[in-house]
Amino acid sequence: MILAGDIGGTKTVLSLLHTAQDGSLDCMQEQSFASQDFATFDAILEAFLPPRSHISSACFGVAGPVVNQRCQTTNLPWLLDAAELQQKLATPKIKLLNDLEAMALGMLHLPEADLLELNPNAQTQTGNIAVIAAGTGLGEAMLYWDGNSHHPIATEGGHSDFAPQTLQQDMLLSYLRNIYPEHVSYERIISGMGFSHLYDFLYEHDFATACLAVPELEDPNGGSDRNAIISRLGINGEDLICTEVVRLFVEIYGAEAGNLALKSLAIGGVFIGGGIAAKILPAMQQGQFMQAFKAKGRFLPMLDKISVKLALNPRTPLIGAIHYFASTGAEA
Repeated sequence: MILAGDIGGTKTVLSLLHTAQDGSLDCMQEQSFASQDFATFDAILEAFLPPRSHISSACFGVAGPVVNQRCQTTNLPWLLDAAELQQKLATPKIKLLNDLEAMALGMLHLPEADLLELNPNAQTQTGNIAVIAAGTGLGEAMLYWDGNSHHPIATEGGHSDFAPQTLQQDMLLSYLRNIYPEHVSYERIISGMGFSHLYDFLYEHDFATACLAVPELEDPNGGSDRNAIISRLGINGEDLICTEVVRLFVEIYGAEAGNLALKSLAIGGVFIGGGIAAKILPAMQQGQFMQAFKAKGRFLPMLDKISVKLALNPRTPLIGAIHYFASTGAEA
């Protein structure tokens, strides 16, 4: 049996599959867990795996940097070690991937029906691909094209320096420096927490009066409720500040997607994953994302032709983990 997992700060999804005689994969069991409810990843494995399970291979996409097949998760107190998992699962075929690395692989297995093209001028080209995904955090990855196939490359690009492009964004950077004096990254804006940061910034700068439906402070026990309220009101145009929050979020998201496309020379396209883009889909389609994506001076003509597809399938990282060993031909 094949064990695959998508391990995130909010939820962990595990899938157990059987390889049929024709080579196809049959899902025997799949379950989602609230990550914060478990002290360790091992505890989730014990809750999920049936007794006397015989695992032939296991691959996990993990929200955090994977170094020497060990990962200290970014938003959880978990340490995953492939060598320890080999012992626990009794198989040498264990692979830890960064979650965006797994998502990048999964993108290659999505049907066209799960992908929405955002660039009306896109041309089909072969080459490197960039992957960017805003959710609990901001993930970025690349798919390197060697002339025959694509190979995933993990990055921690979401933690790179925020670079403002407008006078309004200049003021935003100054505002965020008061909160994060050592470093203001793109993840502080293009992620769930970003909606609250943008809302508070606009309110402090007298963009409009406060929205009574938005809690003044994030409830520490309420998860991302405040962020969800802001994004919902903004996407529906129900409040002036919230609407501007969504517009500014999309503008900065598009600019950073364009940065990643340049850094990876992603003429093969850009994939957008994560949970946020699908939830604010009307704003992503209005054109401001692509306008900011292409606004790179002399490189506008190149970016104007790049395909930018938004993935609608939330299982994409899990799909990548499921297909890792078959896709790459790797052993472990």
